[in-house]
Order: sequence, then structure tokens, then C-alpha cells
Amino acid sequence: MQHDHLDALYACCRACCRHVADVSPPWYVVALATLALVLDGADGYAARRQEHVSAFGPRFDMEVDAALALVLALNAAISAPIGWIVLSIGLPRYAFAVAGLALPWLQGALPDSVVRKTVCVLQLSGLLLLQAPGLPDLAGPVIVVVIAALLVGSFLKDILRLHRRKPA
Repeated sequence: MQHDHLDALYACCRACCRHVADVSPPWYVVALATLALVLDGADGYAARRQEHVSAFGPRFDMEVDAALALVLALNAAISAPIGWIVLSIGLPRYAFAVAGLALPWLQGALPDSVVRKTVCVLQLSGLLLLQAPGLPDLAGPVIVVVIAALLVGSFLKDILRLHRRKPA
């Protein structure tokens, strides 16, 4: 039964890759990023289902998500009318990591969070939407503001949790 899931995923990847050649360059980013997000979700699901979960997996997944967010934000900043403000939703993980160098208590472990995962999915989905050609002019700023607010709330919640547990 596990092979059926892998066969279906392989067929989906082949179909996506076959059709990428038929689209205009801006849609390449949308197609490849969508494929990356689907595979990102599938690998975690498969790992949990097959009981191949480790402490490294979620941490690595978070860093890959952060890298994808930064790449999508940079691409949107360069190619979309939204401009460089979009980096405000692509850089938070890296800003948090740099802050952790100055404030080591920010490097503490955080429990698993459905809210954090949901905000990440919304962040990547919003960044994916910003890649789409023909996005209405008003949509870009609205997406950035909403995602930025969600990210601020999520990071603030984590910072407060870590602050309460910091050594005296």
C-alpha cells in the first residue's frame, strides 16, 4: 500500500514537470514552488506514517521552509510590483536566528505548535500567490500585511514563551 502512495506521488511529479515546459517563465516559479510545497507536506506525512520521525526532521523541515520563503520573497521583490517590502515576510526566521545570537535564551526548544505550522503554510502560500502573473495590484500589499501580522503574532508568542523560561 505504501508503494501506491509513492507511485501516485511520482506520477503527479512527472505530470507537473511535463507541463512546466508548456508555461511562460513566471509560471515556472509557481509550478516548481507548488511542487516543492506538495513534496514538503508529503515527506512529513510519510515519515510520520512509517514511524521514521526524528528530532532532526522537523528542524530540517523548518529551515527548508525558511529558505523557500526567502527565495520566494526575493523573487517577488525583484519581479512583482509589490517591491522590497515583501522581504518582511521572507526574513523573520533569519531575524529570529540572529536575535538568538545576541539573546541565547531565544535558542531554546519550543513545543510543537499547530498555530506555528499553520502560519508557515499561510506564509508560503501567500508568497506563492505573489509569484503569480496577473495578480491584482491591491492583492499584493494585502497579502503582505496579513501574512506579516500573522508572522509577528506567531513569533511574539514564541518569544514570550521562551522569555518566561529563560534562566535568571
